[in-house]
Amino acid sequence: MTVHFYTATSLDGFIATSDHSHEWLFKQDFDEEGPMNYHEFIGGIGALVMGSSTYEWLRAAEEQWPYTQPVFVLSSRELVLPEAADVRLVRGKVDQLCGEILEAAGGADVWVVGGGDVAGQFADAGLLDEIWLQFAPVTLGSGQPLLPRNLDLELLEVTRNRAFVCAHYRVLRDKPSAPLSSVVA
Repeated sequence: MTVHFYTATSLDGFIATSDHSHEWLFKQDFDEEGPMNYHEFIGGIGALVMGSSTYEWLRAAEEQWPYTQPVFVLSSRELVLPEAADVRLVRGKVDQLCGEILEAAGGADVWVVGGGDVAGQFADAGLLDEIWLQFAPVTLGSGQPLLPRNLDLELLEVTRNRAFVCAHYRVLRDKPSAPLSSVVA
């Protein structure tokens, strides 16, 4: 089991505008079947984790809930949940929630969706394993930061998908952490 942060970013390190818009991203030239594409990535995902801003943006942007996997939404407030979908509102620190998330993933990987702060919480807990970035050919000047943490990374793969530079990294840790499978046991 691997915990991934898979996202697109502007060249100046923002994943959304200050008002959480992603419209800038959808104007870019990206091959949906090209290297490091979403369809191949999501095939190995057993559970997703997101913050409330990402969740609310998805609810507003999508007519139907787009995921069949269990989704954990980190939120301190009540949110309206989609019917007939496995969406769970959770509170607490990610290291305390990780066992439940990994169990729901059923041996598959976990995707930290959207919010850089949520990915940062996983990194702080030593639970973020890999980061997948698609760098869009645009700058935003301000907005929601990609990953507001100080991390050391090892580049595993880099490729081009039309106008995007795509990079896949491993998160390096100062001290070895327990394998994720031991959290579920």
